[in-house]
Amino acid sequence: MAKHPIYTMSFARVYPHYIAKAERKGRSKAEVDEIIRWLTGYSQDKIEAQLEKQTDFETFLAEAPHLNPSRTKIKGVVCGVRVEDIEEPTMQEIRYLDKLVDELAKGKAMEKILREQ
Repeated sequence: MAKHPIYTMSFARVYPHYIAKAERKGRSKAEVDEIIRWLTGYSQDKIEAQLEKQTDFETFLAEAPHLNPSRTKIKGVVCGVRVEDIEEPTMQEIRYLDKLVDELAKGKAMEKILREQ
């Protein structure tokens, strides 16, 4: 079975769309970066390095220093699919990130987005 095109797409290509989506709704790049750090365990410097290297999405997630164990608390629908029902692990990680950015754009408080409650 062929890989989904998102796997080989550069994370740097998608990242500006996350920022734009957040900023259109009055949120910030810093908040998007905080979400990415929370989900992946990357430091800000490491995120910037991955962006500069044009790392593909699959590698970006595979090399994540520490995927947050609380990410499994992320529930809901992204692109018409429930993230908790996605069976392919890499796609589920991508959709977790999509869902967190959606929640940010919808005005949800950061502590709720980061499952701190």
